[in-house]
Amino acid sequence: MQPLLAIVAGGLFAAGIYMMLRRSIIKLVIGLGIISHAINLVILSMGHLEPGAPPLIGPDAMAPVGPYSDPLPQALILTAIVISFGVQAFALVLIKRSYQETGTDDLNQLKSTEEL
Repeated sequence: MQPLLAIVAGGLFAAGIYMMLRRSIIKLVIGLGIISHAINLVILSMGHLEPGAPPLIGPDAMAPVGPYSDPLPQALILTAIVISFGVQAFALVLIKRSYQETGTDDLNQLKSTEEL
């Protein structure tokens, strides 16, 4: 399972970098979103998720025994999803305002703000 997640995360990173290198601002934000999903997948694969194993410690144990799932990577991913959603929403509002002012989303045509 780990090699498959690594290959998928690498593919997502490659797709995100490709989208970020395009000239459109919209594609840049989409690329950032894809890269954030790849990072979440990497964090999940590092957490050693065990299917069917609860993240619980017995009442008389000092540490979890046997196979268990670590809840920390899942909490980090949930936090990262919320933060990336806020950043993407803010970026889309900025892109909309920029498009209203300039009439284009091409990064080569948005060279200077002094021309406005």
